[in-house]
Amino acid sequence: MKISHRKKLVKFTSVTAWIFVLFITVKAMISFVKYLNNETTNDAQIVEYINPVIARVGGYVREVNFNDFDNVKPGDTLFIIDSQEYRLDVRQVGAELQKQNANTQVLDQQKETLEAEAKEAYQSIETAKVKVWKENLEYERYKMLYQEKSATAQKLEQMEANLKISKSELAQAQKHYQVANEKVKDLNNEKSVIGAEKSRLHEVKQRRNLDVGYTVITAPYKGRLGKRKIEKGQMIDVGDHLCYIVNDETPKWIMANFKETQIAQFSIGDIVSVKADAYPEHQFKGKIIAISPATGSSFSLLPPDNATGNFVKIVQRIPVKIEILGLNTEWRSKLMSGMNVSVTVPHHN
Repeated sequence: MKISHRKKLVKFTSVTAWIFVLFITVKAMISFVKYLNNETTNDAQIVEYINPVIARVGGYVREVNFNDFDNVKPGDTLFIIDSQEYRLDVRQVGAELQKQNANTQVLDQQKETLEAEAKEAYQSIETAKVKVWKENLEYERYKMLYQEKSATAQKLEQMEANLKISKSELAQAQKHYQVANEKVKDLNNEKSVIGAEKSRLHEVKQRRNLDVGYTVITAPYKGRLGKRKIEKGQMIDVGDHLCYIVNDETPKWIMANFKETQIAQFSIGDIVSVKADAYPEHQFKGKIIAISPATGSSFSLLPPDNATGNFVKIVQRIPVKIEILGLNTEWRSKLMSGMNVSVTVPHHN
């Protein structure tokens, strides 16, 4: 009885061992076939646009309206900077604009007065011209009478003096008219200067209003925030990085670094298989959308120079950009930037 039981155990063990060997063999063959027909790399990470939220004005942080890793929508208020100083600047520029408007009104009144004077001077010119014409006729008439011995020299001299006085009055009226016109022209030039200053102040006021608007810092798009770095009560400067936001409105992609010996079979538009290390049971689809024009080391701060020193050949890596296809909302939130993935690209038939 014991011998029979032992034989059954040996037989079961042998069958189990052969099944295990067969399983390993089949798996090895599948892996080998897959190796022959595909190119694979695990030097790949998920990438998203991660942008800093930057302060466009400096000041005292009055409110912080989010916590670490919050989801936000476009327009959600993140920070509020105290705006009293910026609003004061707006009021100061507004007061300067009112002053320039008052100066413009004064100049308009002065211009009306000078234009009235110029009009009066022009009328005086016309009157003086008539008077000169009349005195000239009287002078010519007495001149003829004097030549005929019908008028005295004294009367002729009086008529000549009257003509000169009338001509002098005409010249004075013309001069007065010219001066009045020059003053109107000067006022117009002064108004042009004030108009240019008012335009500048309008632009300054708009800029100050922009600064007031910049004191409320909002989310630029739908996304997820990183760690909060700024707290209420801090003083910040222009250009400070307040937090980081991951853009959920743009597609996720993978940056896979393949060996230079692997990319001969690649082309733009190829469909690839993707597995994330965090979710090995789920397979994603992706599409090659770009291949780097140079190796990764060529873009480094100090690219290698094989012409110097001893040469050691190192297989280079080529970055390949892969868009992840068909992500629903659940998987979009699960796949996060920086996660490691494995990418498999099938060979072309």
